[in-house]
Amino acid sequence: MNHLAIQLLSLPAFALLALAMDRHQLDLFGRELAPGQTQGLRRFGWLALLASLAVAVALKGWSLGLVTWCGHISLSAAIVILSMMAWEQRKSVKK
Repeated sequence: MNHLAIQLLSLPAFALLALAMDRHQLDLFGRELAPGQTQGLRRFGWLALLASLAVAVALKGWSLGLVTWCGHISLSAAIVILSMMAWEQRKSVKK
């Protein structure tokens, strides 16, 4: 359950940070979002990452918590990247 809590915070954090990038907004929405929306996505993404760090440290302590957190954010980043790649692949196949 501890790992699930960290993962459930870090995965959306990286998704929000990816959506805060203009290039990904064009890929997914076909347009760039308003600057306020982009800034909000970026803020909530970083807040979610900090929250996942806080959970990891609270559950495991600083030494093991940081190592656990690094593993979870690496996995989350990989999942988001692979999802974005699959989205692009799916989009190009439909054309």
